[in-house]
Amino acid sequence: MAEKKKRMRELVELLNHARRAYEQQDMEIMSNYEYDKLYDELLGLEQELGTTLASSPTVNVGYEVLSELPKERHERPMLSLDKTKDANQFKEFLGNQKAVLSWKLDGLTIVLTYRDGTLAKAVTRGNGEVGEVITNNARAFKNLPLCIPYKGELVLRGEAIIGYKDFQRINEEIADVDAKYKNPRNLCSGSVRQLNSEITARRNVHFLAFTLVSAGEVDFHNSRHGQLKWLEEQGFEVVENHLVTADKLEEEVAWFAERILENDFPSDGLVLVYDDIAYGQSLGSTAKFPRDSYAFKWMDEVKETKLLKIQWSPSRTGLINPIAVFEPVELEGTTVSRASVHNISIMESLELGEGDEIQVYKANMIIPQIAENLTRSGVKDIPTVCPVCGGDTKISMENNTKTLYCTNPLCQAKQIKAFDLFVSRDALNIEGLSEATLEKFIARGFIKDFSDIFYLDRYEEEIKSMEGFGQKSYENLIKSTERAKDTTLPRLVYSLGIANVGLSNAKMICRELDNDPEKLMNVTAEELNAISGVGSVIARKFVDYFAEKEHRQLFEKLLKEVHIPQKETQRKEEQIFQNINFVITGNVEHFANRNEIKELIEAKGGKVTGSVTSKTNYLINNDVRSSSSKNKKAKELNIPIISEEDFLKML
Repeated sequence: MAEKKKRMRELVELLNHARRAYEQQDMEIMSNYEYDKLYDELLGLEQELGTTLASSPTVNVGYEVLSELPKERHERPMLSLDKTKDANQFKEFLGNQKAVLSWKLDGLTIVLTYRDGTLAKAVTRGNGEVGEVITNNARAFKNLPLCIPYKGELVLRGEAIIGYKDFQRINEEIADVDAKYKNPRNLCSGSVRQLNSEITARRNVHFLAFTLVSAGEVDFHNSRHGQLKWLEEQGFEVVENHLVTADKLEEEVAWFAERILENDFPSDGLVLVYDDIAYGQSLGSTAKFPRDSYAFKWMDEVKETKLLKIQWSPSRTGLINPIAVFEPVELEGTTVSRASVHNISIMESLELGEGDEIQVYKANMIIPQIAENLTRSGVKDIPTVCPVCGGDTKISMENNTKTLYCTNPLCQAKQIKAFDLFVSRDALNIEGLSEATLEKFIARGFIKDFSDIFYLDRYEEEIKSMEGFGQKSYENLIKSTERAKDTTLPRLVYSLGIANVGLSNAKMICRELDNDPEKLMNVTAEELNAISGVGSVIARKFVDYFAEKEHRQLFEKLLKEVHIPQKETQRKEEQIFQNINFVITGNVEHFANRNEIKELIEAKGGKVTGSVTSKTNYLINNDVRSSSSKNKKAKELNIPIISEEDFLKML
């Protein structure tokens, strides 16, 4: 008994750690398959012992609210769904009832409230009790109606999702392998819970409605299916759904299983909800699960194969990723022979060794993963030297996860990836320098640092004689390098490859620092942290980069090579908000969004921050009498709360 209780506590700690890493840090420390297996083991122990710990993931669901977004308690707790992988259990749940069968979407659950036909509020699921208010970001969802015909109060739930094509497109734009998103769900979570709605808009977030919570004075004839049809009539895109009975359930499940491979959006199963609303509500709920609905998770197709080797793939940041290469197997209709193992910690948990008999599957029927290692020969031969440059490697421990790094700053892999970013479209945009060409030029000594790209004409004859090059391609390359000299400071900063600093972050930082290169090189982490949208991680990476003498020298060298247009000098009388600090909150009426007000203030010399402090001069909030935390803080500090109308008068 004591051993079982000890094991239960171990499982709670392990599963909670894995969930936090996955949902908050975009880090995968165990596979979905392993998580589900451990979860089921914990559930079995809890049922056997009649004990459930308060911190158990079987009763605590959702991510913890950690961001700077406003928080709000849900009027009704948002429960998770009980689930099974057993088709017979799924059928037993349905019994003699009719039910709505739909996709179980793998994104971020959102609660929407409409009043007077207009979107009034959007809140994330959060931990089920408290969510984050993301109304401005929801307005940037690609397919969400901002106005609907129904004029009463409507509350509905749905899933914010990002499709696989957009996921791939966004990841391709991120040169840093470490910074790439692991899956569409993590990308969607990061996109929806942004402080900057412009980023949300660029990510192509879609919303699929799946539950109508309340809509006064509308007769749905006691039918969940009818509610979804009504939501479609209001302009919402609704999750694909079929009305089913027990005799048709197996056929319908098979139809969905075939269809999933064609879907662009992520789904990890199916959901059944009783069509009879009154009957479903009469069943009530447990502490965690509603009794009117049940989830079916795909029984993963698992195949046995032989692990041939672990291939170590270096990235430009020095991280060396382990890739499992195994004898090819057919999974979900395609042949697979490789799967990312992510890090050394996962390798050790699976005790992976070459020649082991392993089981592989596709997570959500899409992404190849290792489910289990049957022979467990053990991890050995972790490279002590980088497979590309031969430099020493080191094992780093971050967030209790072991990762392998190359310590050689001149590693060819790091250089190639860094140069590839430097010439990419969002950076200096130099055509004709593919990764393969860069590799050849670096190997021949034509390029030693970024600035050498502007002097490739020194090697004209050698380049023209290279395979794939001739007079025309050489001339095009030189013209492209000349065009690249006319650039902007944010593009140049982005091209440096500072970890976690994308083009949008570079634009924000440059704008806040007056597009002054000296200020960029000498800014402090505290100053960067004060910029809305720039967190502590980005601030530290940025400051650390320019703390290195070689980086400063390279940046100064590049500044001499490129032409950055001087800012248009504004007349003094236009700088009416010089040294005035604003905070903007709530809905806006005269502007498209709050960012539009922010840009106007900054253009006239002012500054906009995210929180009310003693340095704030004005809080802009159309709901002047609101009891929000920002309004309360402003009143405590005797800071004027003004409406948009008041602000326009100031102009």
